[in-house]
Amino acid sequence: MDVFVSALGEVFTARIMGLMTVGTLAGIIAAAIPGFTITMAVVLTLPFTFGMTPIEGLSTMMAVYVGGYSGGLVSGILLGIPGTPSSVCTVFDGFPMTKKGQPGRALSLGVWASFFGGLIGAALCILLAVPIARFGLRFGPWEMASLIFFALTLMASLGSKSITKGLMGGLLGLLLATVGIDPIGGRPRFTFGQYNLTSGFAFLPVLIGLFAVPAMIQAVYEIQESKRKGETSAESYVPKNLAIPWIQTLKEIMHQWVNVLRSGIIGAIVGALPAAGGNTATFLAYDQAQKFSRRSEEFGTGIPDGIIASEAGNNGVAGGSLIPTIALGVPGNSITAVMIGVLILHGITPGPLLFREQPTLVYGLFIALVIAHFFMLAIHFVGIRWFIRVAQAPKYALVAVVLVMCVVGSFALNNRYFDVLVFTFFGLIGYILNGAGMPLGPVVLGLILGPLAESNLRRALMTNPDPMLFFTRPISMTLILLSLLSIVYSGLQIWRAGKRKKYQKS
Repeated sequence: MDVFVSALGEVFTARIMGLMTVGTLAGIIAAAIPGFTITMAVVLTLPFTFGMTPIEGLSTMMAVYVGGYSGGLVSGILLGIPGTPSSVCTVFDGFPMTKKGQPGRALSLGVWASFFGGLIGAALCILLAVPIARFGLRFGPWEMASLIFFALTLMASLGSKSITKGLMGGLLGLLLATVGIDPIGGRPRFTFGQYNLTSGFAFLPVLIGLFAVPAMIQAVYEIQESKRKGETSAESYVPKNLAIPWIQTLKEIMHQWVNVLRSGIIGAIVGALPAAGGNTATFLAYDQAQKFSRRSEEFGTGIPDGIIASEAGNNGVAGGSLIPTIALGVPGNSITAVMIGVLILHGITPGPLLFREQPTLVYGLFIALVIAHFFMLAIHFVGIRWFIRVAQAPKYALVAVVLVMCVVGSFALNNRYFDVLVFTFFGLIGYILNGAGMPLGPVVLGLILGPLAESNLRRALMTNPDPMLFFTRPISMTLILLSLLSIVYSGLQIWRAGKRKKYQKS
């Protein structure tokens, strides 16, 4: 109880409340712009947290994170263009409702569902993270190495369309993680005589380069393509005066509490699985809502049930994906992989020991997660009429602003031009990988978890050089078997999809 009270005192300060307000607003705006993902919003916020204390920086990032999950509904409902990939299902019923002349109703339903779904995810995170962390304290180096192997294979196999490309991405990340000082022997590796590489690649320039540059290049292509085709803006679908029936739609949400609860729990559970992101959760929540609804045949025509299921499931992921991130130090998706990078930049190692060594910080994160949802709701109340204008802002202006922020942020990390070169190099790498269809999530996961995987593997083999111990220790063996099953399952899914395509062609 003393720890909780202490955490409340640290979070409830005027400075942190102000930072969280700005962070939530930034997350919503970034996600409202089609093509600007939540991951990118979190990455671009990183440089601003350098001068903050750990609790200030992490509270700000938590606000951006939560705001980002709800922002995609704005352009999805009013323009029919999902702001983020996880808002795709919201378009199915949100945009048809807008076409029926009820845009305000669709938006308020989405916001309320986001709020309650997010709180369900946060509640499950708080309830489950502590016992999972206690269980994680039993892990030795064998179990930790197996857990990281499981996370990498799961993200590579289930989080990408191609197992081969996913595994290659993970291996590339692990290879990049070996640059710098050997964690056991203390000798430099793959530095090629470059003093700047002795500490390895700095996380921030790598993350910004991998995620921001490909998105900016894609935005430029889209601008050129739109000009070439002479496409018209989607402004005709946006009403000039939006009436938002907040109270009426809250009553509708209360009548559909089962749908909200089910979808929020689905989102949290799916989010807790490495590689299963918001789009998987929303499709599953939407599908289950359709199966249990008495109006299943009306889904896709603009009914509240679909909007509620999609947004509650989507925002439930925010809390769920933090469970393995905080409790075990293993990210649930690429966004929480970046969040681990944030913790590391502030000198904090996530995992079971964090609960024992810095309990005030952990409970502060939990409190910030809950508060961020209330900020998200309040900011939508005040600013939802204006967010659509941001979504329609000229992309060429946004590209210029974002690229300048990327360069400044990369330089500000250590005040050296070398980090700007790292940003540029990884930007090109990210663009090439995107073009080759290789997912960036496994690359980031491999880069972040690589040092932890190597140190635990080598410690295990130094303790006992017999590799069969990985298969005789129960937890380690279970994790390795689950890793192999994820690869086999993904392979079967791809094989079935190929057979289905052949059948449809014939």
